Amino acid sequence: MNQTPQSFNRLPPDSPVPAAVILARRLSLGLMSLLLLGGATRWWVNQQQAETVSRLTQANLTRTVMVVRPAQGDTTNRLTLPASLSGDAETPIYARSNGYLSAWHKTLGDRVQKGEVLASIDVPELEQERLEAEALRHQVMTRLDLARSTLKRWEVLRRTDSAARQDYEEKRSAVAQAEADLEAAAARLKRLTQMAAFRQVEAPFSGVISRRMVEVGNLINPAQALFTLIRTDPLRLTVWVPQNVAGEVRPGQEVTVRLPDTSTKPLKTTVSHLGGALDPVNRVRQVDITLPNPDGKLLPGAYAEVTFNLPVRTRTLRVPANVLIIDQSGTRVVVLNSDHRVDFRAVRTGRDSGREVEIIEGISEGDLLVASPSDQLMAGEVVTPALP
Repeated sequence: MNQTPQSFNRLPPDSPVPAAVILARRLSLGLMSLLLLGGATRWWVNQQQAETVSRLTQANLTRTVMVVRPAQGDTTNRLTLPASLSGDAETPIYARSNGYLSAWHKTLGDRVQKGEVLASIDVPELEQERLEAEALRHQVMTRLDLARSTLKRWEVLRRTDSAARQDYEEKRSAVAQAEADLEAAAARLKRLTQMAAFRQVEAPFSGVISRRMVEVGNLINPAQALFTLIRTDPLRLTVWVPQNVAGEVRPGQEVTVRLPDTSTKPLKTTVSHLGGALDPVNRVRQVDITLPNPDGKLLPGAYAEVTFNLPVRTRTLRVPANVLIIDQSGTRVVVLNSDHRVDFRAVRTGRDSGREVEIIEGISEGDLLVASPSDQLMAGEVVTPALP
């Protein structure tokens, strides 16, 4: 009886599973788990990278701009104008007669008082004329005395009808003519005496000699200046205020005077006088300022700067100069709305100090302004603001 041979690869149903098979199955399951885990990890990484790329792309699409906020403008307008110190009175001094300078008694830098003699002029011809005029006056006085005594005798004769009326009138006329001649001679003598006094050149006011233009022996004539005299206390400054603020300056208003090239501290003084009208050419108003100088330390001719503190009637805001866009459309700024959208606004500017500019109208104090705006910014574009 033939028996069928049993398959070599098949195990009996009740036979135990070999350890190698179990190990192989476990390895297969672990490998499959690793593959699934790796795929899930890869998917998660890809998702994160996609989100990162999306965020970066979105960030690149939104510009980041530097923004600033306007600051409150000054409540006073500090107006500084150039000026020169000058004497309260300054005049050249001339001689009033011809002659030769015999002596000068004051020279450059000397302080003099009013009426003090500055120089002496030798005029020999004038003295000779004065002596002749005095002699002529004595002659006329002698002739007048004779005419008066003669008239008295003729009056006696006239009362007794011993003299003709015509002769009597001639004697009266001789007395009147002699009196007139005496007045003329006295007037001429007085004029020459006054001219003789002009030989002494006197100071018309108290001050300092700033120039002396003559030497002893020079021939002097009335058209020649001998000295220049300056009154240095007080000093005077003249400034020209522009038309736009000319109405804000008032007499008695306090101003500050600074001499930038010296160590002198800023000085306080007041406005003395105002011009009653504007210069029609330059549209400026003359303002005179008096500056006390009792110690004489301030020198006439020095450069000075005068600062006025003027009230500001229009409320202004101060912004950096780099927020302005100046083109054919005018002067504008870039303002960010509440949703950070770009808006171009026209503004009206005021004073420009270089780094900052006053804005009179067009923006409000709470606006965000883009600093150094790019030419690529578009109206309505959303940007990311960044404060400095």
